[in-house]
Amino acid sequence: MELNDMSLVELRKLQTKVQNEISKREASSKKTLLKRLQKMAAEEGLSLDELLDKTSPAKAVKAKPTAAKPAKKVSAKPKYFHPTDKAKTWTGHGRKPAWFAEWIAEGKSADALLVKA
Repeated sequence: MELNDMSLVELRKLQTKVQNEISKREASSKKTLLKRLQKMAAEEGLSLDELLDKTSPAKAVKAKPTAAKPAKKVSAKPKYFHPTDKAKTWTGHGRKPAWFAEWIAEGKSADALLVKA
């Protein structure tokens, strides 16, 4: 079979046939494999469902779902302090406070406002 000699219609028909054959063979392979797995499980005295924990007795009693606990909010340590009011600080994250923006706008260095460890 030379694909170059086939028309577009013939190629599409062939494509459909190939796709159908692939689907049939996949289904057949799955069915055969499932039978083999069931046989192997039965030889060990188990069902395939038990082996896959679908209906095992341990799974029959379900635990109550626990409500998701909100994450604990960890406040960040201040990185910068207000030049005159040391009670006002900023972590360096989020929106810049007006006092910090004004300090920078005046051409002063942010390093001068760093909190010393």
